[in-house]
Amino acid sequence: MRTRVTDMFGIEFPIFAFSHCRDVVAAVSRAGGMGVLGALYFTPEELETELKWIDDNVGGMPYGVDVVMPASYEGADLGVDSPEDLLGRLQGMIPAGHRSFVDGLLERHGVPPLNGDDAGRALLGWTDATARPQVEVALRHPIALLANALGPPPADVVEQAHAKGVKVAALASTPRHAVKQVEVGVDVVVAQGTEAGGHTGEISTMVLIPQVVDAVDVPVLAAGGIGDGRQMAAGMALGAEGVWTGSIWLTVEEADTPEMARQRILAATSRDTVRSRSWTGKPARLLKNEWTDAWEAADSPGTLPMPLQFMLVSDALRRIGRSDAAELATFPAGQIIGTMNQVKSARQVVFEMIEGYVSAMERLDRITAD
Repeated sequence: MRTRVTDMFGIEFPIFAFSHCRDVVAAVSRAGGMGVLGALYFTPEELETELKWIDDNVGGMPYGVDVVMPASYEGADLGVDSPEDLLGRLQGMIPAGHRSFVDGLLERHGVPPLNGDDAGRALLGWTDATARPQVEVALRHPIALLANALGPPPADVVEQAHAKGVKVAALASTPRHAVKQVEVGVDVVVAQGTEAGGHTGEISTMVLIPQVVDAVDVPVLAAGGIGDGRQMAAGMALGAEGVWTGSIWLTVEEADTPEMARQRILAATSRDTVRSRSWTGKPARLLKNEWTDAWEAADSPGTLPMPLQFMLVSDALRRIGRSDAAELATFPAGQIIGTMNQVKSARQVVFEMIEGYVSAMERLDRITAD
């Protein structure tokens, strides 16, 4: 296969695999695609360790790093540069009623508390101040791509990446967002439809891709509900030059997905996800369950804006993950989970996607030949 993105990155297949697991990232890159490590959950020191491991295990193949630098979030106007000071200021902005609601929800489901040394990380890379150290670490490594998951990245970050010879990508859920990203110098736009897991908009993939392709002159990757070769072929037919995938890597052999979550994904249908603000304060597609239902109930105080919502629930989510309260365990997942019903290696997923793409194109060739 040859498109502008395969030429741009020197990869065999235009398949980009977003994952928080370094093993998945390295495996996909070795298989001919491009793995992209989500940096959000790592401290700068941990990210350094993860990227050093990828450098040593990716076999010289290109890979990328994904950060979250939202264009707007609560506290952006506080003028606080230190992540520690920002955390303290933001913690004071969380209403007591919201904390009581979360405590009551966990108590009703019998979720035990964490140990004192086991508290989660409340802020992570949800802000400019906390994401910039991650960018600095990433650019010290031989990455080929720096991606921003929420809106256009800051222009100076784009300049830093380009100065290192690193291409920049950003996710867009509307044509207007795509145009803004190109205006700051983004090299690749990921057009992500509402079927996608995690933060996502309201426009379906089938409708969004051609709109974005027509709106910008840089390569576009199709994202949202893409998990096999037929869907890849559909995205390419709509004008995309590759695909950006995420949820399909949650159940591969190399993934570090907790077994309880893996089994729930394998058993889920495409109707078992919902767009909810209960994770970060911005709409994100999550596995639907009693957690997401609780935030829509009449007694819910409503969600808080990013990053306050995640700060509110971060320890709660960690407590749930370490308990038997499977009915509350939610996480980002796209509608493609309805077709994910067995565990495969990352390499097998890549090759099956290419085989499916070829079969789809041959079927279309037969139709046009007649």
